[in-house]
Amino acid sequence: MNIIKLLVVALLVSTTAFAKTSKKNEKPNIILIYADDLGRGMLSTYGQKYITTPNIDRIADFGMRFENAYGCNYCAPARASLLTGMHDARRNLFNISTAGIYMNLDNGMSLQEIKDEIHDVMIPAKPNDVFLAEVAKKAGYATAEFGKIDWGFATTPERVARHGWDYHYGFYDHQRCHGFYPPFLFENGEKVDIPGNTYVDCGLTNMVESPEGYKARWDMTGKAQYSEDLIVDKMMEWMDDHHKNKPEQPFFAYFPSQLPHGPIAVPAVHPEVKNNPDLTEMEKEYASMIKYLDNSVGQIFAKLEEQGILDNTIIIFTSDNGHEVYARQPGHTDTKKNMETGETYNDVHSRFLSDLSNDVFDGNNGMSGLKRANWEGGTRVPLFWFWQGNIEAGSSSDQRVANYDILNTVAELMGQDQEKGKDSKSYAKTLLGGKSKAHDYIVLSSRTMGPSIVTQDGWKMKYHIKGNSFQLYKLDDDYKELNDLAMKYPEKLETLKAILLKECGGDWQNGLGPVKVKMASQQKAKKKKH
Repeated sequence: MNIIKLLVVALLVSTTAFAKTSKKNEKPNIILIYADDLGRGMLSTYGQKYITTPNIDRIADFGMRFENAYGCNYCAPARASLLTGMHDARRNLFNISTAGIYMNLDNGMSLQEIKDEIHDVMIPAKPNDVFLAEVAKKAGYATAEFGKIDWGFATTPERVARHGWDYHYGFYDHQRCHGFYPPFLFENGEKVDIPGNTYVDCGLTNMVESPEGYKARWDMTGKAQYSEDLIVDKMMEWMDDHHKNKPEQPFFAYFPSQLPHGPIAVPAVHPEVKNNPDLTEMEKEYASMIKYLDNSVGQIFAKLEEQGILDNTIIIFTSDNGHEVYARQPGHTDTKKNMETGETYNDVHSRFLSDLSNDVFDGNNGMSGLKRANWEGGTRVPLFWFWQGNIEAGSSSDQRVANYDILNTVAELMGQDQEKGKDSKSYAKTLLGGKSKAHDYIVLSSRTMGPSIVTQDGWKMKYHIKGNSFQLYKLDDDYKELNDLAMKYPEKLETLKAILLKECGGDWQNGLGPVKVKMASQQKAKKKKH
């Protein structure tokens, strides 16, 4: 009898333990790693020959890679589009602020004054607006953000919280993100001073190589703590705390890194490139920033393995926009003109290509254009999804997707209904080996050129507003966008023009992306200067 009782107790204990495990694993944790200005050609999984990126490659090699994924044309619209699940040719939906107002904190302006100015000019969220992190909160997730600002060029803790983040740590001003040694960051709205960092501009460095620039970059006075280290350490701390205190609650963590956005700054040149005779000093430093980002991804993997939750965590890796060349040097590299002929690119008949401008890294992976342009090199980004045992290792998809699709994709993976009224379209079934209903087309803006549209079957039409010219390409046959088919297929051109104009709300100017607005103190400063 005692033996039977013991067996019953053991069975109950076993059942209870299984129930707890099942509850803990009912929904996957999700970590979204959002690189900054990372062209896919900088990754060794795409053939980068000067550096290896083993940790980022691990996501691609043991998960699914999307060969036709789109971010936006530059940072601020990309972040707004990601969080709202809407394309960025919508000036009535969201605007962006100018940057730099937080440079005035403790120098004539209080935090409250700064917040008031930002709130005065930014389009406020409507009561029924749903953001990416709120989708996770609806599903019972803890949400946290670590790193670069989540919207626009200046934000506030109130706006960050409205977007659905329970916890947030990092920058609130894009201009300060251009330096990597901040004298302060913010944690849940509270200013956190960083000992040893003394530069108001966070240690901003130069964009073009020179002897003076090299000396300034490596003068480490007032540069005690590198922001990527601070942010990743805080993320690891938060994950430890969550694992200890709320292990049964799934989490959604968003890591918008500053890396590898320039100007170039890194604590040390990585051994992998330090003695490479084929690279300039600035190119070695830029490569080291990529290695630093890869190391951050490695730390995330290590933490998940340490906590025993890697098998139930989805890792998403992508970038906000296409490649930018930050290792510039007179006579060696130029983003605006052909180094062989001296011709200045007009972005209609001529455009940036890595071999013509001597980007030794070929960071845009052989595509035309860079960040801010509506060429593929400005908008097509790396996108990898990892979920051990659920997403087939080494799989790939040619389905055309956009980063604004992440919102409804995670909603489906979390067991939530699709958010209505969004441009976001879930591709969760594709991730899990099935077939998702794909977009008919993807819409993109460009602040320097104008809007573009890419259809699921590979037609691309782009509009250059300044020159009032339309171009048509078949991407599957023309990876570099060298063969304009507008004259050959006028009916296709007119069809896509009508669709794109409608998506721009009937006004081509919307295709330049969100309006950038200045705050009162910035307008006063400009008047005073003149």
